[in-house]
Amino acid sequence: MLLEQLADRSVSLVMTSPPFALQRQKEYGNLDQDSYLDWIMKFAEVVKRKLRDDGSFVIDLGGAYQKGIPSRSLYNFRLLIRFVDELGFHLAEDFYWFNPSKLPSPIEWVNKRKMRAKDSVNTIWWLSKTAWPKADVSKVLTPYSDRMKKLLADPAAFYKPKLRPSGHDIGAAFSKDNGGAIPSNLLNVPNTESNGQYTAGCRLAGTTMHPARFPAKIPAFFIDMLTDPGDVVVDIFAGSNTTGWVAEQGARRWLSFELDKNYVAASVFRFLPEELPDTKRLELYQRLRDGESGIDLSKLSSSPTLFDVAIAG
Repeated sequence: MLLEQLADRSVSLVMTSPPFALQRQKEYGNLDQDSYLDWIMKFAEVVKRKLRDDGSFVIDLGGAYQKGIPSRSLYNFRLLIRFVDELGFHLAEDFYWFNPSKLPSPIEWVNKRKMRAKDSVNTIWWLSKTAWPKADVSKVLTPYSDRMKKLLADPAAFYKPKLRPSGHDIGAAFSKDNGGAIPSNLLNVPNTESNGQYTAGCRLAGTTMHPARFPAKIPAFFIDMLTDPGDVVVDIFAGSNTTGWVAEQGARRWLSFELDKNYVAASVFRFLPEELPDTKRLELYQRLRDGESGIDLSKLSSSPTLFDVAIAG
């Protein structure tokens, strides 16, 4: 495990989306639910040692049904409890990623028998090594609603301060422009990307795209909130390397680990400038596919970058 080679207490954030514990085998690899918990725990144990004392471990987990019956599995909740009870992690906060564009699934219970609503929410556990991880919600404020913009423009005309039934005193503090609203722990992010440098590059190379990519807004939210420029961000199940690309845009140092050489090689398309000729794109893809590592892209891009992707054993 290459994660073992990192120095203890050197990582600010591990942001990852591992293969889920699904009943039907996927091409990117996944284990049955009984084996899954022990498998993930081995990684989480190492993650805890590598995190700084103010570091965070954020893990995205999709839901699943029990085999052959329309009852939900509790594997993602059992995993959370084991993280806390056995490894000593703190649950800083539970997040829920709502993907409104997700197709109806599972087919048997939703489409065929029409017994269940479609599964469109993933659980995202924000875990920390101590009770006081580094975090700044002001970095991930959301746009104000039209109603709030009217209030900010003319508080006296739009709203009269009063005590709400809950006991909150809605007064002058709520008419202050803070640059945006505090986000909720429900992340409404559609996963609809069908065009982009990564997908275009995969088509150019005639290679298979990773089938379980999460949208850049998910890792961006946590990277912005939990780290600063120069901090180290790690993804231990990188896939198409969305996390690494987002970390690069935010001037974080990053490492991404992925078993499949083809996924590692194809992820280079995320980092290449649009004006780069197709012949050069293919050359870089082929060099990575053939096992070359540490490819320096700084001369190809306006912003220096080191393509620091490792093939994890």
